[in-house]
Amino acid sequence: MATVEDSAHLPHDAHDKPSGWARWVYATNHKDIGTLYLWFAFAMFISGGVMALAIRAELFMPGLQFWQPELFNQLTTLHGLVMVFGAIMPAFTGLANWMLPLMIGAPDMAFARMNNWSFWLLPPAALLLILSFWVPGGAAAAGWTLYAPLSTQGGMGMDMTIFAIHILGVSSVMGAINIVVTVLNLRASGMGLMQMPMFAWASLITAYLIIAVMPVLAGVVTMVLTDRHFGTHFFNAAGGGDPVMYQHIFWFFGHPEVYIMALPAFGIVSQVIPTFARKPLFGYASMVYATASIAILSFMVWAHHMFTTGMPATAQLFFMYATMLIAVPTGVKVFNWVATMWEGSMTFETPMLFAIGFVMLFTIGGLSGVILSVAAVDVQLQDSYYVVAHFHYVLVAGALFSLFAAVYYWFPKMTGKMYSEGLGKLHFWWSLLWFNVTFFPMHFLGLAGMPRRIPDYALQFTDFNAIASVGAMMFGLGQLIFFYNMVRSIKHGKEAPQLPWEGANTLEWKIPTPAPYHSFVEAPELKAGDNGVILSMQGGEHH
Repeated sequence: MATVEDSAHLPHDAHDKPSGWARWVYATNHKDIGTLYLWFAFAMFISGGVMALAIRAELFMPGLQFWQPELFNQLTTLHGLVMVFGAIMPAFTGLANWMLPLMIGAPDMAFARMNNWSFWLLPPAALLLILSFWVPGGAAAAGWTLYAPLSTQGGMGMDMTIFAIHILGVSSVMGAINIVVTVLNLRASGMGLMQMPMFAWASLITAYLIIAVMPVLAGVVTMVLTDRHFGTHFFNAAGGGDPVMYQHIFWFFGHPEVYIMALPAFGIVSQVIPTFARKPLFGYASMVYATASIAILSFMVWAHHMFTTGMPATAQLFFMYATMLIAVPTGVKVFNWVATMWEGSMTFETPMLFAIGFVMLFTIGGLSGVILSVAAVDVQLQDSYYVVAHFHYVLVAGALFSLFAAVYYWFPKMTGKMYSEGLGKLHFWWSLLWFNVTFFPMHFLGLAGMPRRIPDYALQFTDFNAIASVGAMMFGLGQLIFFYNMVRSIKHGKEAPQLPWEGANTLEWKIPTPAPYHSFVEAPELKAGDNGVILSMQGGEHH
């Protein structure tokens, strides 16, 4: 029996097709909603990037140049919130919307109208965040982590921020439920879980993480709200509360959140590298298990953010060893990517460049994470610029570079047009250079003792801050190359060929019998080196 949701899957001539703006407002097609997510994420990326440039402009020289400390702290808070909840998470959800049904042979996402709703919750939430700058008391100035007791102070801006986080969380959970149900229920007949592409696996595991931890964030910011307005004392020590409890609850959400932003990146890179190496992904099963292991272990390491809060030595040892343990499945992934490239017939189109850049720089971020996992070292480096360098190597060179790889990789599929390869490569090399100029000096600043989230600093930190600020401005400028390339290519780009990557014959879409699901699965023809041996990879099995 047809249901209301089923009407979303009817051909366009089965009901009136909306046109113009109504096409986007009432969109239920997974591709339209994926496109909305991606454009929204890019707009938030630019907004958060402007805030980052405002921060770096202030830090170009010691002393107060542009912003008072309160406004500086508001910029750091909203930069983090906008980038995490407005840019990275919606971008990965958009890619999942676009590609998941195509990869698993589904007609659409499971809940097409809920999909529309989950997107349209994002713009009002983003508006709440940005408008909090202009309300009495200004935006929240407690950092993106909103630590109590800082978050129990302040004016209306903090309430707007809490409300925005609730809305963003509801949106994320609805999107995650959609992904889980789509993958588990709408796979084409005959397609097992261990035959799915890695991006589908990464999206599924990430969706479970979102469902598990977003309610934790909602709970803790609600506790802050009741402390602020309803006389509770959850985090007020004078009333019998415990401010450190906030950190425990927040980071129980916050550390899995890091992997919510990293696991889809792993899935993307696991799609891109085999394509341009012309080899099947090395160790498919181990990649699936490693992804699941990272997700499980991410719930067991939250207090490594809290080594300086006075926890017992036994707890410090547990969280230190658990954090080191999570490096093992991550290392397995890096090994598998390198092994996939090993003796492959590689070409270096833009998606492959970003994927290799991801592997290199994410590994640097991972190694600095292992260093920070040592409790005795972390006591010295806690809340220093070393930590800022670490998580930007993970999230900018990790999540952001993988997103660029994905957009370039699937751009022909999404638009039917080809982007400018020259501009794409310029974007990569420009971004790679200036990213490292921006964030690598921060390791030295942190080792020398410069604390984060401050608008002023001692003279000894001047040179590295000046270098980092110049790098940030140039990195930001480079993203205009990406924007120009995308807009120009959508309007005036060459029509994409059947096999968009010249020489990379790994995107053939086949319809073999008797397994109909292969029509939707990337079933590449792979040439191993120059020996003429042709391998075909169908449904994850290599023949």
